[in-house]
Amino acid sequence: MPQLFDLIRTMSIHYKNILNYFDNRSTNASAESFNAKIKAFRAQFRGVRNVDFFLYRLTTIFA
Repeated sequence: MPQLFDLIRTMSIHYKNILNYFDNRSTNASAESFNAKIKAFRAQFRGVRNVDFFLYRLTTIFA
């Protein structure tokens, strides 16, 4: 029974995004793809020491 309540709570929180997909066929796939690129870029250098330089590199590569 707890799973049912979890499902109901999830649906009530995210119903606008769920309906938006069916109305407009829009998803956040492009944002997820960009997030994966950022994670891969960050992993390539084993972390970020200088945040300003990291943001600069992101904008020059992906912008």
